[in-house]
Amino acid sequence: MTYRVIQWATGGVGRAAIEATLLHPELELVGCWVHSAAKDGRDAGELAGRAPIGIAASADIDRVLAIDADCVVYSPVMADPEVVERILRSGKNIVSPLGWWYPARDQVADLEAACVEAGVTLHGTGIHPGGITERFPLMVSALSSGITHVRAEEFSDIRTYGAPSVVHDVMLFGKPPEEARKSIMTTVLGHGFKQSVRMVADELGFAIDPELRTSHEVAVATQPIDSPIGPIAPGLVAAQRFRWEGTINGEPVVTAAVNWFMGQEHLDPGWQFGPEGERFEVEITGDPPVRLTFHGLHPDSIEEGLARNRGIVATANHCVNSIPYVCAAKPGIRTYLDLPLIAGRAAPHLQRDA
Repeated sequence: MTYRVIQWATGGVGRAAIEATLLHPELELVGCWVHSAAKDGRDAGELAGRAPIGIAASADIDRVLAIDADCVVYSPVMADPEVVERILRSGKNIVSPLGWWYPARDQVADLEAACVEAGVTLHGTGIHPGGITERFPLMVSALSSGITHVRAEEFSDIRTYGAPSVVHDVMLFGKPPEEARKSIMTTVLGHGFKQSVRMVADELGFAIDPELRTSHEVAVATQPIDSPIGPIAPGLVAAQRFRWEGTINGEPVVTAAVNWFMGQEHLDPGWQFGPEGERFEVEITGDPPVRLTFHGLHPDSIEEGLARNRGIVATANHCVNSIPYVCAAKPGIRTYLDLPLIAGRAAPHLQRDA
Protein backbone atom coordinates (compact mmCIF):
# COMPACT_ATOMS: atom_id res chain seq x y z
CA MET A 1 0.00 0.00 0.00
CA THR A 2 1.19 3.52 -0.80
CA TYR A 3 0.45 6.31 1.66
CA ARG A 4 0.06 9.84 0.33
CA VAL A 5 2.03 12.41 2.35
CA ILE A 6 1.97 16.19 2.77
CA GLN A 7 5.02 17.93 4.20
CA TRP A 8 4.04 20.84 6.48
CA ALA A 9 6.86 23.43 6.57
CA THR A 10 10.30 23.21 5.01
CA GLY A 11 12.81 24.16 7.66
CA GLY A 12 15.63 21.77 8.49
CA VAL A 13 13.36 18.92 9.56
CA GLY A 14 10.93 19.56 6.71
CA ARG A 15 13.60 19.45 4.02
CA ALA A 16 15.02 16.22 5.42
CA ALA A 17 11.50 14.76 5.67
CA ILE A 18 10.92 15.45 1.97
CA GLU A 19 14.11 13.54 1.17
CA ALA A 20 13.09 10.63 3.40
CA THR A 21 9.57 10.50 1.96
CA LEU A 22 10.88 10.35 -1.59
CA LEU A 23 13.13 7.41 -0.65
CA HIS A 24 10.49 5.44 1.26
CA PRO A 25 8.95 2.62 -0.84
CA GLU A 26 5.52 2.91 0.81
CA LEU A 27 5.14 6.69 0.61
CA GLU A 28 4.29 9.27 -2.05
CA LEU A 29 4.76 13.01 -1.52
CA VAL A 30 1.65 14.78 -2.81
CA GLY A 31 1.74 18.23 -1.23
CA CYS A 32 3.76 20.79 0.70
CA TRP A 33 2.76 23.73 2.90
CA VAL A 34 5.19 26.61 3.41
CA HIS A 35 5.08 29.60 5.72
CA SER A 36 6.79 32.30 3.67
CA ALA A 37 5.63 34.03 0.52
CA ALA A 38 9.15 33.56 -0.88
CA LYS A 39 8.61 29.79 -0.96
CA ASP A 40 5.01 29.88 -2.17
CA GLY A 41 4.77 28.20 -5.58
CA ARG A 42 8.28 26.79 -5.55
CA ASP A 43 8.91 23.12 -6.28
CA ALA A 44 9.09 20.99 -3.11
CA GLY A 45 12.05 19.06 -4.44
CA GLU A 46 14.01 22.25 -5.00
CA LEU A 47 13.15 23.46 -1.50
CA ALA A 48 14.71 20.23 -0.21
CA GLY A 49 17.85 20.78 -2.27
CA ARG A 50 16.92 18.19 -4.90
CA ALA A 51 15.86 18.22 -8.54
CA PRO A 52 12.26 19.36 -9.21
CA ILE A 53 9.61 16.73 -8.50
CA GLY A 54 6.57 18.50 -9.94
CA ILE A 55 4.91 19.40 -6.62
CA ALA A 56 4.41 23.11 -6.02
CA ALA A 57 4.52 24.26 -2.38
CA SER A 58 1.71 26.49 -1.18
CA ALA A 59 1.23 28.96 1.66
CA ASP A 60 -2.56 28.56 1.40
CA ILE A 61 -3.72 26.25 4.20
CA ASP A 62 -7.12 25.59 2.63
CA ARG A 63 -5.54 24.69 -0.68
CA VAL A 64 -3.14 22.24 0.94
CA LEU A 65 -5.85 20.68 3.12
CA ALA A 66 -7.92 20.06 -0.02
CA ILE A 67 -5.23 17.65 -1.29
CA ASP A 68 -6.14 13.99 -0.96
CA ALA A 69 -3.57 12.64 1.49
CA ASP A 70 -3.23 10.05 4.22
CA CYS A 71 -0.71 11.77 6.49
CA VAL A 72 0.93 15.11 7.24
CA VAL A 73 4.46 15.47 8.58
CA TYR A 74 3.88 18.56 10.73
CA SER A 75 7.15 20.39 11.46
CA PRO A 76 6.91 24.19 11.61
CA VAL A 77 9.08 26.04 14.15
CA MET A 78 6.24 26.12 16.68
CA ALA A 79 3.04 24.10 16.80
CA ASP A 80 -0.33 25.79 16.29
CA PRO A 81 -3.01 23.62 17.95
CA GLU A 82 -5.76 25.20 15.85
CA VAL A 83 -3.98 24.28 12.63
CA VAL A 84 -3.27 20.79 13.96
CA GLU A 85 -6.96 20.31 14.69
CA ARG A 86 -7.88 21.55 11.19
CA ILE A 87 -5.49 19.03 9.63
CA LEU A 88 -6.94 16.20 11.70
CA ARG A 89 -10.53 17.16 10.93
CA SER A 90 -9.67 17.17 7.22
CA GLY A 91 -9.18 13.40 7.59
CA LYS A 92 -5.38 13.30 7.66
CA ASN A 93 -3.16 11.53 10.16
CA ILE A 94 -0.29 13.55 11.64
CA VAL A 95 3.23 12.68 12.71
CA SER A 96 5.20 15.49 14.33
CA PRO A 97 8.41 16.19 16.27
CA LEU A 98 6.75 19.13 18.05
CA GLY A 99 4.79 17.41 20.80
CA TRP A 100 2.22 14.78 21.76
CA TRP A 101 4.83 12.26 22.85
CA TYR A 102 2.91 11.44 26.04
CA PRO A 103 0.43 14.26 26.66
CA ALA A 104 -1.81 14.63 29.67
CA ARG A 105 -5.17 13.59 28.26
CA ASP A 106 -7.09 16.42 29.91
CA GLN A 107 -4.89 18.92 28.03
CA VAL A 108 -5.53 17.48 24.56
CA ALA A 109 -9.24 16.64 24.74
CA ASP A 110 -10.06 18.71 21.63
CA LEU A 111 -7.37 17.02 19.54
CA GLU A 112 -8.35 13.58 20.80
CA ALA A 113 -11.97 14.30 19.85
CA ALA A 114 -10.88 15.52 16.40
CA CYS A 115 -8.93 12.30 15.86
CA VAL A 116 -11.80 10.05 16.87
CA GLU A 117 -14.42 11.96 14.89
CA ALA A 118 -12.28 12.04 11.73
CA GLY A 119 -10.95 8.50 12.17
CA VAL A 120 -7.29 9.57 12.22
CA THR A 121 -4.22 9.39 14.46
CA LEU A 122 -1.80 11.95 15.93
CA HIS A 123 1.67 10.72 16.89
CA GLY A 124 4.58 12.63 18.43
CA THR A 125 8.03 11.37 17.53
CA GLY A 126 11.52 12.72 16.79
CA ILE A 127 14.81 12.18 18.56
CA HIS A 128 15.32 14.08 21.86
CA PRO A 129 12.59 14.16 22.99
CA GLY A 130 10.78 11.70 20.80
CA GLY A 131 13.02 8.64 20.84
CA ILE A 132 16.23 8.66 22.83
CA THR A 133 14.40 9.98 25.89
CA GLU A 134 11.63 7.38 26.02
CA ARG A 135 11.43 4.83 23.21
CA PHE A 136 15.00 3.58 23.56
CA PRO A 137 15.20 3.69 27.39
CA LEU A 138 12.06 1.59 27.58
CA MET A 139 13.42 -0.89 25.04
CA VAL A 140 16.77 -1.21 26.85
CA SER A 141 15.11 -1.43 30.26
CA ALA A 142 13.84 -4.91 29.35
CA LEU A 143 17.40 -6.19 29.89
CA SER A 144 17.34 -5.20 33.58
CA SER A 145 15.38 -5.90 36.73
CA GLY A 146 15.21 -3.98 39.98
CA ILE A 147 15.60 -0.67 38.13
CA THR A 148 16.40 2.32 40.33
CA HIS A 149 17.26 5.02 37.77
CA VAL A 150 16.88 5.75 34.05
CA ARG A 151 18.88 8.52 32.36
CA ALA A 152 18.72 9.90 28.81
CA GLU A 153 21.19 12.68 28.01
CA GLU A 154 22.39 14.71 25.02
CA PHE A 155 25.87 16.22 24.57
CA SER A 156 25.94 18.52 21.52
CA ASP A 157 28.00 21.34 20.02
CA ILE A 158 25.30 23.89 19.28
CA ARG A 159 27.54 25.60 16.69
CA THR A 160 26.38 22.95 14.20
CA TYR A 161 22.72 23.98 14.50
CA GLY A 162 21.93 26.03 11.39
CA ALA A 163 19.26 28.33 12.84
CA PRO A 164 21.15 31.41 14.10
CA SER A 165 18.05 33.42 14.98
CA VAL A 166 16.75 30.57 17.15
CA VAL A 167 20.14 30.02 18.80
CA HIS A 168 20.54 33.73 19.62
CA ASP A 169 16.99 35.02 20.12
CA VAL A 170 15.23 31.95 21.55
CA MET A 171 17.96 29.82 23.12
CA LEU A 172 19.68 33.08 24.19
CA PHE A 173 23.27 32.08 23.51
CA GLY A 174 25.47 35.16 23.42
CA LYS A 175 23.23 36.90 25.96
CA PRO A 176 24.02 37.95 29.55
CA PRO A 177 23.60 35.09 32.05
CA GLU A 178 20.81 36.84 33.94
CA GLU A 179 18.82 37.11 30.71
CA ALA A 180 19.46 33.49 29.69
CA ARG A 181 18.36 32.25 33.11
CA LYS A 182 14.92 33.73 32.35
CA SER A 183 14.79 31.95 28.99
CA ILE A 184 11.53 30.43 27.81
CA MET A 185 13.61 27.41 26.75
CA THR A 186 13.21 25.79 30.16
CA THR A 187 9.46 25.83 29.62
CA VAL A 188 9.54 25.08 25.88
CA LEU A 189 11.94 22.17 26.26
CA GLY A 190 10.24 21.07 29.44
CA HIS A 191 6.96 20.69 27.57
CA GLY A 192 8.53 17.75 25.75
CA PHE A 193 11.04 16.33 28.20
CA LYS A 194 8.52 16.21 31.04
CA GLN A 195 6.30 14.03 28.84
CA SER A 196 9.27 11.74 28.21
CA VAL A 197 10.06 11.46 31.91
CA ARG A 198 6.44 10.67 32.76
CA MET A 199 6.15 8.06 30.00
CA VAL A 200 9.20 6.17 31.28
CA ALA A 201 8.11 6.50 34.90
CA ASP A 202 4.58 5.30 34.20
CA GLU A 203 5.61 2.35 32.03
CA LEU A 204 8.26 1.16 34.52
CA GLY A 205 5.90 1.63 37.45
CA PHE A 206 7.77 4.35 39.37
CA ALA A 207 5.52 6.20 41.84
CA ILE A 208 7.18 9.55 41.18
CA ASP A 209 6.48 12.77 43.06
CA PRO A 210 3.74 14.93 41.46
CA GLU A 211 6.09 17.74 40.42
CA LEU A 212 9.17 17.13 38.29
CA ARG A 213 12.41 18.86 39.26
CA THR A 214 13.93 21.23 36.68
CA SER A 215 17.41 22.76 36.63
CA HIS A 216 19.13 25.15 34.21
CA GLU A 217 22.81 26.09 34.37
CA VAL A 218 24.85 28.40 32.13
CA ALA A 219 28.56 28.83 31.39
CA VAL A 220 30.04 32.02 29.99
CA ALA A 221 32.88 32.72 27.59
CA THR A 222 36.25 33.65 29.10
CA GLN A 223 37.65 34.73 25.72
CA PRO A 224 35.89 35.62 22.43
CA ILE A 225 34.38 32.47 20.86
CA ASP A 226 33.67 32.35 17.13
CA SER A 227 30.21 30.99 16.36
CA PRO A 228 27.55 31.04 13.61
CA ILE A 229 25.74 33.79 15.55
CA GLY A 230 28.91 35.91 15.59
CA PRO A 231 31.63 36.24 18.22
CA ILE A 232 30.51 35.54 21.76
CA ALA A 233 32.21 38.07 24.02
CA PRO A 234 33.64 37.21 27.44
CA GLY A 235 30.97 37.12 30.11
CA LEU A 236 28.17 36.12 27.74
CA VAL A 237 26.45 32.73 27.64
CA ALA A 238 28.37 30.10 25.64
CA ALA A 239 27.02 26.85 27.12
CA GLN A 240 23.83 25.66 28.79
CA ARG A 241 22.67 22.60 30.67
CA PHE A 242 19.03 21.61 31.25
CA ARG A 243 17.80 18.76 33.42
CA TRP A 244 14.34 17.32 34.18
CA GLU A 245 14.00 14.71 36.92
CA GLY A 246 11.21 12.49 38.11
CA THR A 247 11.86 11.91 41.80
CA ILE A 248 10.66 9.71 44.64
CA ASN A 249 10.98 11.41 48.03
CA GLY A 250 13.36 13.85 46.35
CA GLU A 251 15.69 11.23 44.84
CA PRO A 252 15.85 11.10 41.01
CA VAL A 253 14.64 7.91 39.34
CA VAL A 254 14.09 9.17 35.76
CA THR A 255 16.28 11.89 34.24
CA ALA A 256 16.29 13.65 30.88
CA ALA A 257 19.14 16.09 30.28
CA VAL A 258 20.58 18.36 27.59
CA ASN A 259 24.13 19.76 27.34
CA TRP A 260 24.56 22.40 24.63
CA PHE A 261 28.00 24.01 24.26
CA MET A 262 29.59 26.46 21.85
CA GLY A 263 32.61 24.18 21.67
CA GLN A 264 34.66 23.18 24.72
CA GLU A 265 37.19 26.01 24.94
CA HIS A 266 37.14 29.21 26.97
CA LEU A 267 34.16 28.29 29.17
CA ASP A 268 33.52 29.18 32.79
CA PRO A 269 32.75 26.71 34.34
CA GLY A 270 35.10 24.67 32.15
CA TRP A 271 32.55 22.12 30.99
CA GLN A 272 33.68 19.34 28.62
CA PHE A 273 31.91 16.62 26.61
CA GLY A 274 34.41 14.10 27.94
CA PRO A 275 36.47 11.53 26.00
CA GLU A 276 33.45 10.19 24.08
CA GLY A 277 32.68 13.60 22.57
CA GLU A 278 29.28 14.52 21.22
CA ARG A 279 26.73 11.79 21.77
CA PHE A 280 23.41 10.69 23.17
CA GLU A 281 23.40 8.36 26.17
CA VAL A 282 20.80 6.03 27.67
CA GLU A 283 21.67 4.49 31.02
CA ILE A 284 19.68 2.00 33.07
CA THR A 285 20.70 1.48 36.69
CA GLY A 286 19.47 -2.00 37.56
CA ASP A 287 20.48 -5.66 37.53
CA PRO A 288 22.44 -5.74 35.30
CA PRO A 289 23.20 -2.07 34.60
CA VAL A 290 23.05 -1.09 30.93
CA ARG A 291 24.52 1.89 29.13
CA LEU A 292 23.83 2.63 25.47
CA THR A 293 25.74 5.37 23.61
CA PHE A 294 24.60 6.78 20.27
CA HIS A 295 27.34 8.05 17.97
CA GLY A 296 26.91 9.12 14.36
CA LEU A 297 23.96 11.46 15.01
CA HIS A 298 26.28 14.47 15.21
CA PRO A 299 28.13 15.99 12.24
CA ASP A 300 31.88 15.63 11.92
CA SER A 301 32.37 19.39 11.58
CA ILE A 302 30.60 22.69 12.08
CA GLU A 303 30.48 23.16 8.32
CA GLU A 304 28.83 19.79 7.77
CA GLY A 305 26.29 20.46 10.49
CA LEU A 306 25.31 23.83 9.10
CA ALA A 307 24.82 22.29 5.66
CA ARG A 308 22.97 19.15 6.80
CA ASN A 309 22.77 18.31 10.48
CA ARG A 310 22.55 14.56 11.12
CA GLY A 311 20.48 15.00 14.26
CA ILE A 312 17.87 16.95 12.32
CA VAL A 313 17.92 14.32 9.57
CA ALA A 314 17.41 11.59 12.18
CA THR A 315 14.47 13.53 13.62
CA ALA A 316 12.86 13.72 10.18
CA ASN A 317 13.56 10.05 9.45
CA HIS A 318 11.89 8.98 12.68
CA CYS A 319 8.79 10.95 11.65
CA VAL A 320 8.68 9.60 8.11
CA ASN A 321 9.40 5.98 9.05
CA SER A 322 6.49 6.04 11.49
CA ILE A 323 3.91 7.00 8.84
CA PRO A 324 2.81 3.50 7.75
CA TYR A 325 2.38 2.45 11.38
CA VAL A 326 0.48 5.61 12.32
CA CYS A 327 -1.84 5.32 9.32
CA ALA A 328 -2.66 1.75 10.37
CA ALA A 329 -3.26 2.64 14.03
CA LYS A 330 -6.59 3.11 15.77
CA PRO A 331 -7.89 6.72 15.80
CA GLY A 332 -6.67 8.94 18.62
CA ILE A 333 -3.43 10.31 20.02
CA ARG A 334 -1.04 7.35 19.90
CA THR A 335 2.37 7.09 21.58
CA TYR A 336 5.17 4.53 21.32
CA LEU A 337 3.27 2.53 23.94
CA ASP A 338 0.39 2.11 21.47
CA LEU A 339 2.32 1.35 18.27
CA PRO A 340 4.30 -1.71 17.13
CA LEU A 341 8.02 -1.61 16.47
CA ILE A 342 8.81 1.20 14.02
CA ALA A 343 11.55 0.44 11.50
CA GLY A 344 13.28 2.15 8.61
CA ARG A 345 13.45 0.78 5.08
CA ALA A 346 16.25 -0.53 2.87
CA ALA A 347 17.96 1.75 0.36
CA PRO A 348 16.06 1.75 -2.96
CA HIS A 349 18.67 -0.32 -4.83
CA LEU A 350 18.58 -3.01 -2.14
CA GLN A 351 14.83 -3.39 -1.77
CA ARG A 352 13.09 -6.59 -2.76
CA ASP A 353 10.66 -6.46 -5.66
CA ALA A 354 7.09 -5.58 -4.70
